[in-house]
Order: sequence, then structure tokens, then C-alpha cells
Amino acid sequence: MGSSPDVTAPDVTVVVAVYNTMPYLTQCLESLVGQSIGRDRLEVVAVDDGSTDDSGRELDRFAARYPDTVKVIHQENSGGPAAPSNRALEVATGRFVYFMGSDDYLGEEALERMVGYADRHESDIVVGKMVGTNGRYVHQALYKRNEPDVGLSDSALPFTLANTKLFRRELVEKHKLRFPEDMPVGSDQPFTIEAVARARRTSVLADYTCYYAVKRGDSSNITYRADHLARLRCVADIMRHAAGLIPAGPERDAVFHRHFLWELAKLVQHDFPALDAETRRQVCAGVAALADQYFTDGVRDRMDVQRRVRIALAQRGAVEELARAIEDEAEHGTPPVLLEDGRAYVGYPGFRDALALPDRVFEILDENAAARLASGTRYLDAEWEQTGDELAVRLAVRVPVTADTASLTLRPAPKAMPRSADKPGGRRLPAGAELPAEAGETLREADPDGAGTVLRLRLPLPARRATLGIRVYLDVAGSAYEIPVPVRGRPLPLARRWRQRLPYRVSATANGKGRLVVTTAPLWEPSSGKLKRVRRILSRVKRKLSR
Repeated sequence: MGSSPDVTAPDVTVVVAVYNTMPYLTQCLESLVGQSIGRDRLEVVAVDDGSTDDSGRELDRFAARYPDTVKVIHQENSGGPAAPSNRALEVATGRFVYFMGSDDYLGEEALERMVGYADRHESDIVVGKMVGTNGRYVHQALYKRNEPDVGLSDSALPFTLANTKLFRRELVEKHKLRFPEDMPVGSDQPFTIEAVARARRTSVLADYTCYYAVKRGDSSNITYRADHLARLRCVADIMRHAAGLIPAGPERDAVFHRHFLWELAKLVQHDFPALDAETRRQVCAGVAALADQYFTDGVRDRMDVQRRVRIALAQRGAVEELARAIEDEAEHGTPPVLLEDGRAYVGYPGFRDALALPDRVFEILDENAAARLASGTRYLDAEWEQTGDELAVRLAVRVPVTADTASLTLRPAPKAMPRSADKPGGRRLPAGAELPAEAGETLREADPDGAGTVLRLRLPLPARRATLGIRVYLDVAGSAYEIPVPVRGRPLPLARRWRQRLPYRVSATANGKGRLVVTTAPLWEPSSGKLKRVRRILSRVKRKLSR
């Protein structure tokens, strides 16, 4: 059982650092004073960090209305949320402390549920379910189910390092946990990482949405404003702090996987080539210094190929190659995939050239490659072929794969497809799934540009009503994939008549989602053909009369 509540202290102090967040601040404060835990068990400490809008006055209005619950501190602007949060900790009296952004809001039962959960499980930290609103992205992997005890290496906790959690204040004060005030972004991460490293137990409350993170209409949250070098300096501070708390091994790799995947990879994304030459050099040098220390094989192999390659190029100091890789992918799409001896590699700059980077950097490992394959798959052409009463369609499709492998085929998909099969980027098939039967032989030839393979299929058409979705099937790194064929503006053949006793209309077209389908349909049904023909004639007459 947890310790008994101190009747002289509130259960929880909510810390709110405020700087120019009207009108969002009002909803934030209303969500606090309306908490089901009751205002007698709640303390709100809001620190106005030199706001120049109406935020200070709004705080004073709530303090006057709820004097026993809301405390307001006004101070000169400090440049970030760290200093006001530290100031609030100096006056907090609750058994627990909870931090929230002043443009966000809580679910009505959030605090009551989290405090009760902490007491039942003797938790030092409770992570309540958090969702984004107005387009704000919030990682959801941690919130699949309630978990009384989670760690850094056995959960998605490293991807949820914001301070928007319930912390036992005894833990905070015992270890003198405070926010570094010299970090313009990410100042909550050192606090959270150290709290998790020192906590007896960290719990996840996932069956109730506790926190709603709001993206402002002007995207003016501070996270969106820091420049490349400032963000680089902050993540370097965070990683060094974490390395001093967590020994080398799976837990540290789990935390640093997040930082390489998110914070560092974002420094070498689409806007990197537009930076001035000196900033590009400094970014690569900073990433290299961190990679030399912390980019272990365990971290590297958990990353997707694109980000892994970019980190490796920065680590090698290949600034121009890195910029070219980003620009080429933006202009031409994903580089081709090379299938070789049961393994798959992506041909980014640096692959088997003078840089001599290991093949492992470019290898597709435990990664869903469907979107990568779909981005370079395209329809080339279709033509009809008729022999007597038999009609066939010849299709040509280009895929971003270089290899002569029997697994690379073009087939009509089965009639009944699961909903997951209709994803825009295709899908990785479940292990052991049977592929649809081949309806014709697929011929493979190298694309003239050397960056792909052209698949050609002669598909005999059934003498019945049918809709055949055409998809690419192939094996990549031990997994089978199904990729729809997108039709991007290329003209398709006109419909043709099937010269049989019962005429058919056949066509190769794009369906409602822009994917290639071949359809066959009778021009009229045998049982009511005359009626349909009469209706068509009447319809034509009506159109002429209306002109």
C-alpha cells in the first residue's frame, strides 16, 4: 500500500509555466480548477514568465476567483520554461507534482486517476495517456495498455520524455531534480530521464486520456522555433547527462535510439542542404561527435535505412554527399533497392564507393519497406492483344528494385482483400501468407536508367464481369510485400469490345484511389439486354432534345 496522504498538504501541485499563451491559457486553467480530484486536494502554481499579452491578467483573475487553489508568481522573462518551472518547485507543497504546458489542457478525471494509480502501485512516476490536438503529433506506442511498472529498454518510454507526468515530490526533492535553465529546447528531458533512472517504479495509465497537447494555430510553441545549432547543443547536453546516469548497455541504447532517430535525424532532413556551408559543417561535426560516442551497433541497427545512412554520412564528415542524398531523394524519390543473396540494400550515396561505409549501414533490416518500394513503383503502359475470341492485356510496370529474382512478379490481387491491403504504400504480408496465383508469366528486364526493373505481364482476361487490381509482389529482407501500382497521369488505352456472342467492355484504368485496375464488364446483361438498349436509345434522344 502507498503512504497515507498528509492531511495538511494537497495531493498534487500542478506547475504551469506561462508565456504569452492566450487564449489557450483560459482552457488550461479551467481544466485544472474543474478537476474531479477536487480543489481541496489540488494546488496550482502558475509562473508568468514576463508575458506581454493578457496571460498575466488571466492568471490573476483565476487566482482571485480560487485563492485557496491557484497561486501566481510574476517574474521577468527568462527565455524558456525551465526557470519558471524551477521557481514553482520552490513553493510546491503537494505529495505529487505535475507539469503541464499553458496551452494544453487535462481530461476532467486526469489528476484523480493518476494520483490513485500512483498510490495503488507505489509509483514514483505515472505517465498518463497524452494525445495531440489541432495537428500536434504525440507518440502513442506507450499507451497500448495500463502498465504498473515499465522500464527504458522494455517499453516506448524513451519516446515519451516530456515532463508532462506525475512525479512523487519526495523523489524530486531527494535528488534535487531541477530543469537546466541554459537550454532553449528540451530542458524537460534531463529532468525526466534522471527521474526515471532514479524512480522505484514508473507506471503507465493508458485507459483514460489525461493530457491534451495543443498545437497553436501559428505553430509558435518554442519547440518549433529553435535553429539547428541550438538544437544540436541541447541534444548533446541531454545525451551527456543521460550517459552519466545510465550505464552503457540496452537501457542507454534505448534512450539514445530515440535521440538519433528523432532529434539528431531532424537536423539532417530536407532543410539541411539549404543551410550555409559553415552551419552544415558544424551540424555534421556535432552529429559525428555524438555518433562516435553513442552510435552503437544496437542503436544503428534499430534505425530505418534513410536516417541510418544520413547519420553515418554526417559521422564520416561527408557533408556534400549528405546534402546530395537529401536533394536526390526529394527530387527523384527513394533510391533503388538492391536484392543480393537474400539481403536488401538501398543505393544511397556512399554505398560501395570511395567512402567505404559498411554495407550494414545501407541494409534493410527489421523495417517495413512497403512505403519505400511504393514510392518508386509506377505504371508504364498497357496494350490489348486479341487472338480469336481471347483477349489479353499486356502491362508494363517499373519497380525500384535491381536484381534478377524470381520473387519479383506482377499479379492480379485476390478478390477479397483485407482492409490493411489497401494502404497507400502497400503492405508487408503476414508471415506464411500465400500469394495470389500467377495469371501469366512475368518477364523482368533492367530499366534503362539502371535504377530499377521493368516488369511485363501478359494477362488473359476472363469472359465474365471482373475487376482485377494489379499489384507487385516481391521478397525483401525475408519478408513478402504487396505493392499497388499507382497511375500518375499517364494516358490509358480506350475501352475495347470483346468480339464474342456476348460483347464485353474491357479497360485498364485508375480506380478511385489512383491504382491500376483492369476491368471487364458485359455491355448488357443477357436477361435484360433489350431493355438496357432501349434505355440507352431513350437517353440519347433525351439529350438531343435538351440541346
